[in-house]
Amino acid sequence: MDRKLLNAISLSLALHTSLVLVLVLGDFSAHPPKPTPMAVQVKPIQAVAVDRSKIEAQVNKLKKKKADDAKRLKALEDQASAAKRKRIKEEARIKNLEKQRKKKEREKKAADAAAKKATAKANAAEKLRKKKEQEKKRADKAAADAKAKRLKEEKAAKEAEKRRKKKAEEKKRKEREAKERAVQEQALANQMAEEMATRQKARQQQMMTEVGRYTALITRAIQSNLITDKASMENKSCKLTIKLAPSGFVINVISGNGNRIVCDAASKAVYKAGKLPVSKDPEVFEKMRTISLTVVPEF
Repeated sequence: MDRKLLNAISLSLALHTSLVLVLVLGDFSAHPPKPTPMAVQVKPIQAVAVDRSKIEAQVNKLKKKKADDAKRLKALEDQASAAKRKRIKEEARIKNLEKQRKKKEREKKAADAAAKKATAKANAAEKLRKKKEQEKKRADKAAADAKAKRLKEEKAAKEAEKRRKKKAEEKKRKEREAKERAVQEQALANQMAEEMATRQKARQQQMMTEVGRYTALITRAIQSNLITDKASMENKSCKLTIKLAPSGFVINVISGNGNRIVCDAASKAVYKAGKLPVSKDPEVFEKMRTISLTVVPEF
């Protein structure tokens, strides 16, 4: 309860109580009070007759009022006590609430600090996670790039090996073909050489045959122009070397081993013929451009 209200109630009760005591204990008789030695002489107060029943009624009324006031006072005191207890309880409750509030505030501060710390820790963990994730991404990318590079190098190596093998196979094939071609060419060359040798041999034989034939013709021409003497030439011979022009014209005659008489007669017979039979074939002529033969006089 408010302290001013209590003070007002207490003052009112004190005044009423004083009034009641005055009325009850006061002497309302007609005798004036005796003066005390120290009292000052005053004018006597005229006594007034008072109705006793009215006074008692008034006293009873005052008593009742006093009792009522006492009750009210007690009620007020009870209310004040109740209010005080309520106030104390409320203050205790408020104090408890304040204590709880402070506790909750401390807990909130601690929770906020813990949350802040947890947030900082979570942020640090998230930062670390992101860093690790970035590192992992970089590592994965590096691994992927390395793998791609390795696969590319392997592919390039396989292609290079494939090209190398193909080139080696191509080289072997070419070498084999070259070898086979060389063998074939050699066989062909050998065949051609054999054929050429055969032809040359045949040609040589042919030319020798031709040379022999023309030698025989020249010998016959010499024999037809040879002046013989059986007595001096029988069983005699002379070897001649005759140089001829392509036309068969006799350029020179050289006598070799043999009988002098036969040699002179044979040389004269050659010059007498002037022009001997020769082959129109240049190769055959080359074989007989300078021809050697033995003249044996015939009888």
